[in-house]
Amino acid sequence: MNKIFGIIVIIFTIVSCKNDTKPFVDVSNINVDVKIDRFEQQFYTENGTNLDKLKNKYSYLFPAQNPDSIWLQKINDSEEQILYKKSQEVFKNFDDEEAQIENLFKHITYYHPTFKSPKIITLITNLDYNNKIMYADSLLFISLDMYLGKKDEVYKDFPEYLSKNYDKSQLIVDIAKAISERFLISNRNRQFIDEMINEGKKLYLLDSYLPDVSDAQKIGYSNDEIEWVTLNETQIWTYFIENNLLYSADDQLNKRFIENAPFSKFYINIDKESPGRVGVWLGWQIVRSYMNNNNVTLQQLLQTNANEIFKKSKYKPKK
Repeated sequence: MNKIFGIIVIIFTIVSCKNDTKPFVDVSNINVDVKIDRFEQQFYTENGTNLDKLKNKYSYLFPAQNPDSIWLQKINDSEEQILYKKSQEVFKNFDDEEAQIENLFKHITYYHPTFKSPKIITLITNLDYNNKIMYADSLLFISLDMYLGKKDEVYKDFPEYLSKNYDKSQLIVDIAKAISERFLISNRNRQFIDEMINEGKKLYLLDSYLPDVSDAQKIGYSNDEIEWVTLNETQIWTYFIENNLLYSADDQLNKRFIENAPFSKFYINIDKESPGRVGVWLGWQIVRSYMNNNNVTLQQLLQTNANEIFKKSKYKPKK
């Protein structure tokens, strides 16, 4: 395996660019309604006089059992005020983000005509990294404090493999991911190939929804990490095949190759040179190969099981 993952001297200059097989569609005639409500600007500048109005307007953000003193304490909390001020510096206005969201909603509507644009609420969640984006049909919540820039000192206690994506450039990707979950059919099988292709479907949805976004952004890799998986695609695939991993139901494979991690775990000395989630990336390439080699729609892809996708993908890693 060490020989397989030997030093590769050929450098690809285009690996971080857009994938030329991604579906491009004309959405210019699709109308969507984008409503953005900057809740954090109203909340963290409140002195108590209009708190009742805020509670009535945003009742879903104010649990009835909490007294006003809780909210006033939150408004005046020094750490939350710092997060608020930083968020206003990064998102002084939301014009660029609004344009990106409008384009995203148009693409989602193209593929899912019944989709209704949710009302967007921006807020501060005190670095709740598990809920950066919350989507519930008619409402979509954005935690602005999770997109201040990967080098911001507020993320100093976060591992780098996570904080590298706490940047405003990832906001549109996370919104697309949150909405795409609504259209995915849950995977009941637990074989590794099922997990890989299920993750590949998620990223192919992003191909469809965000045709102008780079592959690196969509999977949350740096350009160097995209380069690594591209250069080592054949070697990764060979490792999976030779170790009979594809049809294994070992849960540890998810931890090693699917879940967020600083690196993937082949259990050799090359591990720390790899990015995490290489199984996700490989599943993405299989799904792309399937879509390129079969005349099917996005909706049909979502309905098709992983085994059929794999068999009909004609996937061969790039050499």
